[in-house]
Amino acid sequence: MSRTPLFARMPGDINVSFEFFPPKTEAMETQLWDAIDALAPLDPSFVSVTYGAGGSTRERTHATVARLVRETALVPAAHLTCVGASRGEIDEIADRYWEAGVRHIVALRGDPPPSAGGVFTPHPDGYASAADLVAGLSKRHAFDLSVAAYPEMHPESPNIAADLDNLKRKIDAGATRAITQFFFNADTWFRFVDRALAAGITVPLLPGIMPVTNLAGIRRMGGNTEIPAWLTAMFSGLDERAGPRALVAAVVATDLCRALYEGGVRDFHFYTLNRAEQVFAICQLLGLRPGAHCVKEVAE
Repeated sequence: MSRTPLFARMPGDINVSFEFFPPKTEAMETQLWDAIDALAPLDPSFVSVTYGAGGSTRERTHATVARLVRETALVPAAHLTCVGASRGEIDEIADRYWEAGVRHIVALRGDPPPSAGGVFTPHPDGYASAADLVAGLSKRHAFDLSVAAYPEMHPESPNIAADLDNLKRKIDAGATRAITQFFFNADTWFRFVDRALAAGITVPLLPGIMPVTNLAGIRRMGGNTEIPAWLTAMFSGLDERAGPRALVAAVVATDLCRALYEGGVRDFHFYTLNRAEQVFAICQLLGLRPGAHCVKEVAE
């Protein structure tokens, strides 16, 4: 009796977006643009560029976003945070982005710099929260504004209800979508969506998908993200075996995407870590092919 392979009939009717981070060295610059070149044919809805703790990568972020505008047809989204800058400084950065042709901002409270001991303290003349930042940016220009969401609650939130209230404030201030922290259980996503809808949050919610390149690193970045025992078991013994680890990571992420797809999700946001191979493979398994959206539009 024949059987159909697990991903053989994925139709590819999905939209994707990708996150990159600004490079620190010439070698990292090459890696970043190689990744962008490799993933661009998948026609992402947008590509975002992160912003370091305390604004530490401010100029590198701006340079990367400006180059995306100049040299590609991609839609860049610049991360912007409240940390370590006055309203005037942040408004000036926003104006520079607008003048450069950037229309999409990912507005975040931001992580405090290491020197702050992990405690966020608003700048005395700055934006006090992501909701305040969204409101300020909305008044300044007609930006498309994305914000962060946390399926398993932000580590600093006292409870789930308070976390959803904070997300709702960001939406009410003018955000047009929310991109989530990564997670590894599909049920986590569906419970989060149900809670968000019950709280009156109706903007698009994009699940953040993180292929596991390093499990220890995922634990450090994850905050409240549950690392299931089965995930730990899958990566057991692979710390020094990058090739097998990458293959396992692609399968795990694709399986999560397929479960989300079966539940109606059609938009996926991938944290690429400036690497293309895994993300490209995941999209391939999900049925997305280079130029597929262009072909579909011509056919219609």
